[in-house]
Amino acid sequence: MSSGAQDFRFRDIWLVAYGPSIVSAIGHGAILPVIALRARDLGADVSTAAAVVALTGVGMLLFSLPAGALVARIGERRSLVVAGFVDAGAMALAGLTDSVLGLAVGVLLSGVCWTLFLIARQGFMIDVVPETHRARAMSFLGGSYRIGVLVGPLLGAGLIEVSGVESVFWLGAAMSVCAALLAGTMPDLGEEKRAAARSTGHLPVWTVISAHRRVLGTLGTAVVVLGMSRSLRMSLLPLWADHVGLSASTTSLIFAAAAALDVAFMWPGGWLMDTRGRRVVAVPVVLSMAVACLLLPLTSSALTVALVMALIAAGNGLGAGIVMTLGADAAPVDGRSQFLGAWRLCGDIGNTSGPLLVSAVAAVAPLATACLVVGVLGLAGAGWVGHWTGRVDRARAAALAPEVSRP
Repeated sequence: MSSGAQDFRFRDIWLVAYGPSIVSAIGHGAILPVIALRARDLGADVSTAAAVVALTGVGMLLFSLPAGALVARIGERRSLVVAGFVDAGAMALAGLTDSVLGLAVGVLLSGVCWTLFLIARQGFMIDVVPETHRARAMSFLGGSYRIGVLVGPLLGAGLIEVSGVESVFWLGAAMSVCAALLAGTMPDLGEEKRAAARSTGHLPVWTVISAHRRVLGTLGTAVVVLGMSRSLRMSLLPLWADHVGLSASTTSLIFAAAAALDVAFMWPGGWLMDTRGRRVVAVPVVLSMAVACLLLPLTSSALTVALVMALIAAGNGLGAGIVMTLGADAAPVDGRSQFLGAWRLCGDIGNTSGPLLVSAVAAVAPLATACLVVGVLGLAGAGWVGHWTGRVDRARAAALAPEVSRP
């Protein structure tokens, strides 16, 4: 093992590496639960309000590739600062506007900024963390969003009681500004590489995608399966809870408890990926969701639904950072940011297609059938994910073997 890996300590990079992510995630966590309420206050019907909520994901999906190209040109630090300040403007627009269209523009732009933020954070972590600690670093990065989802709604609820729904968007704007200022203190590690690329010309996104199409078409599709599995909990579980007659408050409590369990499994998952390989975590992420979907039709009470949700939370917590870790493993040296944009797109496709699959099956069959269909597909997906992450583990072990044996 190299001396750099032996000397590495997370506490040395904690503030610049995770501070911006936690602060920004608190703002997003506060806003996400009230977007639909804000839309309804502005006169939107239920379906329109749901569409406005979905625009965060749409913004992320549409801007994944351009975000990777932008990071390649201006660097991770500048990208994080730009994303923070533009996101603050988007949230301020959402709080100030008196139209549903204005709110929709703000939410869409916030999604655009968030994908830029994520790609830049991932690139920075690849640079500052040795490969032997990569999964733990990415797990913490994924966990920072979960911390925000826990803390943000609590702060938002207090603000709503004092000054209304609009004030939550101002909280989000303030958090984005703070995240941008924190990001401004981090080192700019890729300036020399970008200067060389400017003289020879930056690699076009589609050139990078074409050069790495095999990885994106194999391991990238495994990431689509991972994203789909993890997104199902936000669509299928609330629908089933409503189906069995649980109140909104009871469902919220179940989700809150699951979120805490999710965070608790964050560190063990990162440690397992670093010491036992990526497959030992990637497969349980998909399997936990598949088994939970198969069990869900058997539940009929708050306790049984909560137990199924706990199974999902355990798998999801173990997999905190798994997509970013696999992306870091596969990313090339040349065209890294462009590749990470394409990788982010694979994850976003999975996150978007999960709820769409549930909606499509539920439109023509009972919800219990949708659970079974998704569960069976998840079992098949676990095999696919296991095959390709196993290949990553073998390649990683071969690459690390000379370094471990070095005196």
